[in-house]
Amino acid sequence: MSPSLCRPLLTVAIANICASALLASPAILAQDATTQAAENDDTIDTLPPLQVTGEYLRDASTEGTGSYTTDSMDTATRLGLSIRETPQSVSVISRQLIDDMQLESLTDVVNTVTGLTSTQQDSQRHVFSARGFEINNYQIDGIPTTWESGYSAGESQMDTILYDRIEVVRGASGLTSGAGDPSAAINLVRKKADSEEFTGHATISAGSWDRYQGTVDISTPLNEAGTVRGRVVGSYLEEGSFVDRLENEKSVFYGTLAADLSDNTVMNVGISQQQNKPTSSTWGGLPAWFSDGERTDWSRSKTVGADWTRWDSEVTNHFVNFEHNFDSGASIYAAYSKSINKADLPLVYLYGTPDKQTGLGMGALPAWYDVERKQDNIDIYGNLPFSLSGRDHEVTVGLMHSKQDFTSEQRNPLNAPPVGNFYEWDGSYPEPEWGPKTPHTRKETEQLGGYGVLRLSLADPLTLILGSRITNWDTEGIKSNGDFYDFNHHQIVTPYAGLIYDINDTYSAYVSYTDIFNPQDEQDRNGNYLDPVEGKNYETGIKAEYFEGRLNAMISVFRIDQDNLAQPDVGYLVPGTTNQASYAAEGTTSIGYEFEVSGAITDDWNLMFGWSQFQAEDAEGSAVNTAQPRRTATLFTTYKLNDLTLGGGFNWQSSNYTRLTNPLGNSEEIKQGSYALAHLMANYQMTPELSAQLNINNLFDEKYYTNSGAWFSQLAYGAPRSANLTLKYDF
Repeated sequence: MSPSLCRPLLTVAIANICASALLASPAILAQDATTQAAENDDTIDTLPPLQVTGEYLRDASTEGTGSYTTDSMDTATRLGLSIRETPQSVSVISRQLIDDMQLESLTDVVNTVTGLTSTQQDSQRHVFSARGFEINNYQIDGIPTTWESGYSAGESQMDTILYDRIEVVRGASGLTSGAGDPSAAINLVRKKADSEEFTGHATISAGSWDRYQGTVDISTPLNEAGTVRGRVVGSYLEEGSFVDRLENEKSVFYGTLAADLSDNTVMNVGISQQQNKPTSSTWGGLPAWFSDGERTDWSRSKTVGADWTRWDSEVTNHFVNFEHNFDSGASIYAAYSKSINKADLPLVYLYGTPDKQTGLGMGALPAWYDVERKQDNIDIYGNLPFSLSGRDHEVTVGLMHSKQDFTSEQRNPLNAPPVGNFYEWDGSYPEPEWGPKTPHTRKETEQLGGYGVLRLSLADPLTLILGSRITNWDTEGIKSNGDFYDFNHHQIVTPYAGLIYDINDTYSAYVSYTDIFNPQDEQDRNGNYLDPVEGKNYETGIKAEYFEGRLNAMISVFRIDQDNLAQPDVGYLVPGTTNQASYAAEGTTSIGYEFEVSGAITDDWNLMFGWSQFQAEDAEGSAVNTAQPRRTATLFTTYKLNDLTLGGGFNWQSSNYTRLTNPLGNSEEIKQGSYALAHLMANYQMTPELSAQLNINNLFDEKYYTNSGAWFSQLAYGAPRSANLTLKYDF
């Protein structure tokens, strides 16, 4: 069927889907109000003239631009500033870079961003870090969301097909996210229904380990004027793995509708859902030692999963938002979202150390968890540009509220068959009989925050950004061992300040400061909760915009001071649990620098290069969080030769280690040496509509760990060399 015949049918289909999404999403009623303040003649005579300007935010969308950068971003300050105008170290992974590198999941993106790294816990879960500390701040369209990483229901596997770009702010970002986490904040910005003509594309791909995928992305106007627009995105994937028996089936759907309610008002509403259905999932990793204390060296395909284990997850998100731009240049934005994450987890955890000769000595801990996390978010903010004393300024004020309900239930095994010879473990371990479902964990977290940001033009080359946030944070519930969650933090003030000096039309220098406040639920060896992490984040650097903003470059130097940082208390568990106990490290510092260049050098040449280096120590000078590499580099570049585009790059990281107690009772480092993973791509435009792209990852088949024993003395290997071929047809 030709595209011209498909179009009416697809338009009707999208209209029906988007209408369903609108009905499925919670409604928000908004009412505009205006107020007047009386002024007397004396006030007018004594105050300098105040004038509201009509300046609008830059266009931040990267889709269809072919660019590796963006015009503006909101993640750091909500002011819609360009990268150069933002007084922090930031990165943007654009839609073009995602497509060129075929970054399929959020984990793939994290491993590409300057200074960010991931640690693999098992087959489905990853933990992200930056500047020596774990990342806990995540946003979707700028709205903070909270993950329970220990029970993550597919979050680190979130598919990038839903997003226009992913923005990252390194360093503390408590102004907009609530918790002043000193590592980074990751903001996933959705695709929008912004096309006033029928357009889209479809792809099919095949790759290593029986990987097959099909996607579709279609946008269309839903009325003749184009004031109502719809978009549907879908993906279906079946894949095997380099790990024995591990397979996955993934489906993704996204439907959204945009409506111009007036010339200055737009509404977006939609729903997305991702289902992951892996089989033979692993829980934990491979043992690091034999029982005699000798280190192991397993095949990368070795598994600790069983035929019946799975890490099924379903992530659903409903959202609606309104944006109104006043003729004066002021704007107001209001959004509501509801996320529902579910997981069905019948698993088996293997522990212990096998005998080198017989393979005996491993134990099995089967468990079946049912997990659900619901989170409601409200985000409202307004922006007012104004002129004062002949200069243009800007103020933004906002309010955020989020509430998360987390519950998990557990079924214990009535029997646990022995593991036997671990050399012969092939996943055929029998599924035990299960007991009744019982409550495991319940946790409610509520956060309310208000903030204000003022951007002042002090002189032609000098801009000052001042902001502050006040936050209430409440957590309550009951843990699996019967202990209670009950900690509250009220009226926590998080100040923010940044100063930008324009050296000339190309270069700017900046300094910034913000407080760190990050509640944590780690417990010590006595079962007591650790106090929140508190500290300060300092940063200075130089930024540059070349070729009218098409190429951005920056170098930054940072220092992070914090107290109460949770560190593993090796040899101790939280009483009544199998959880690692922690202690609060005092006087922890992280000092380092970052360098990044991203964008277009010429019309045909795109480049993304980043370098990061830091040193993290406690007050005694001992290194902390040593499982995180201290130096990382990432490079990817493409060059277009008529219809052929060639690209390549690498990800490199320095060595890292985890110090643990071996089976003989001695302290020992599990170390991963430095390594680099090389990548290649080639894209050929066969016709104006049809293209083919080949991607090769880990070109030289490097064998490496993705967690260096950081997960209870267990190891996980990274993927060997792989290839993927994609055919894309543009409508």
